[in-house]
Amino acid sequence: DQFDSLDKHTQWGIDFLERYAKFVKERIEIEQNYAKQLRNLVKKYCPKRSSKDEEPRFTSCVAFFNILNELNDYAGQREVVAEEMAHRVYGELMRYAHDLKTERKMHLQEGRKAQQYLDMCWKQMDNSKKKFERECREAEKAQQSYERLDNDTNATKADVEKAKQQLNLRTHMADENKNEYAAQLQNFNGEQHKHFYVVIPQIYKQLQEMDERRTIKLSECYRGFADSERKVIPIISKCLEGMILAAKSVDERRDSQMVVDSFKSGFEPPGDFPFEDYSQHIYRTISDGTISASKQESGKMDAKTTVGKAKGKLWLFGKKPKPQSPPLTPTSLFTSSTPNGSQFLTFSIEPVHYCMNEIKTGKPRIPSFRSLKRGWSVKMGPALEDFSHLPPEQRRKKLQQRIDELNRELQKESDQKDALNKMKDVYEKNPQMGDPGSLQPKLAETMNNIDRLRMEIHKNEAWLSEVEGKTGGRGDRRHSSDINHLVTQGRESPEGSYTDDANQEVRGPPQQHGHHSEFDDEFEDDDPLPAIGHCKAIYPFDGHNEGTLAMKEGEVLYIIEEDKGDGWTRARRQNGEEGYVPTSYIDVTLEKNSKGS
Repeated sequence: DQFDSLDKHTQWGIDFLERYAKFVKERIEIEQNYAKQLRNLVKKYCPKRSSKDEEPRFTSCVAFFNILNELNDYAGQREVVAEEMAHRVYGELMRYAHDLKTERKMHLQEGRKAQQYLDMCWKQMDNSKKKFERECREAEKAQQSYERLDNDTNATKADVEKAKQQLNLRTHMADENKNEYAAQLQNFNGEQHKHFYVVIPQIYKQLQEMDERRTIKLSECYRGFADSERKVIPIISKCLEGMILAAKSVDERRDSQMVVDSFKSGFEPPGDFPFEDYSQHIYRTISDGTISASKQESGKMDAKTTVGKAKGKLWLFGKKPKPQSPPLTPTSLFTSSTPNGSQFLTFSIEPVHYCMNEIKTGKPRIPSFRSLKRGWSVKMGPALEDFSHLPPEQRRKKLQQRIDELNRELQKESDQKDALNKMKDVYEKNPQMGDPGSLQPKLAETMNNIDRLRMEIHKNEAWLSEVEGKTGGRGDRRHSSDINHLVTQGRESPEGSYTDDANQEVRGPPQQHGHHSEFDDEFEDDDPLPAIGHCKAIYPFDGHNEGTLAMKEGEVLYIIEEDKGDGWTRARRQNGEEGYVPTSYIDVTLEKNSKGS
């Protein structure tokens, strides 16, 4: 009798099933969005592998990129979880919900049909009952009418007979309706018993089985929901272990060594600061008068000292260290006694000549500030083929890398040549397989490539040997300073070396530039250098970088400093403008008598 209640309960079960399916769908969307966001995060922080120079080298960077790869795999496992849930849980739930609705509808229709049939039987029984009741009342009325006429003395015999016939008819109809009512009643009772004891219990049992299967399906989906996550746990654990291994692979010592190798320039650090004696221009009254006898030499040396003072500020960390000279010997420095027994120092003329010679021939062994400054500015310009714009150590590494690449290409071309020669031999022995002459163009091209690669390798090896020779020789030229050093600095070259010619030194007093700032006084030469040759520009050069000189193709310039191995030559225009130009861009002609002219 609770058919409507069971109808509501089964509908609630299907609604709950669909609600859980909606929950799974939203969880799948969360997993998919999570995986997508993780992949976007990995893509955002992964390096752009546009060139080999940008590849991660430091162990900390490599570890981070390994962690990103593991995180990308982790995102893939989240996608696997979403796919498994969508296929095993959500899809199965939706299919089962559809089947469940169809089955429930069928059972409810059967129950409604049984109820309708029972109602129909009840109506038939009720109609027969009412008809029987009505006929019985009519029969009673007919009997009463017959009895009234039969007792009435005034009634005719015909009226009595008619009343009797009517009574018999009504009685007969009442008996028929009674029999029909009894049959309908018996039929209804049987159908009602069958309805409540057979049909409805069977339908309710089917609804119960359906609801129990729904509950079992929910249990299976709950388990599948957890299994989808549990299946990827081993792989996710491997991803996390990979992240831990990446963290353990970080080596701070190796990173530090990479930094050292990356920025190692090959330049030597600055030497000790020398002692500069500014008291040489003071005229002293010495007993033997040796200093006053050589005023001309002293005047020359004063000018040299002033020039050296202006140039001593060109070094990056202060005044540029001066070349070493042997300490003054007892022959050049001695004592004299006065009549009262006191002693005083006197200088012979030999130290003066010695200092002048040191001024002419002194060569420092360290790079100058100008060369370092020019190196910084050139780094901003276009890279040269021989990497002369780089420091020696970096240039050596770049050249070695290029030689290795060229050797690999040469090996490939050699292997291709051997393969073509073997194929040519096969074609010559078996002409039906191919024409040997068809391989000749390819062979010729391969040989040309081999020759070109060999020339490139030879050229780069020459540059490499040049760099290695310089870096090897530079280590043997270290020197220490003497606090009694009296020699001033000479003229600088781009690599910090000094010219050999004493006549290239400026002997006049330094020019006064009152309108220049202190910075200009520190970093500019006081007097122009003499020309030692001339050059003609083979290619144009823009000269945008600081310290460089722009030139046009075919322009003729004066050479004031030769290339010291860094790929740059110092030149000057006729209007006095100076700067550095690439040596490979010019055709240099040096004067034969430039030395000592």
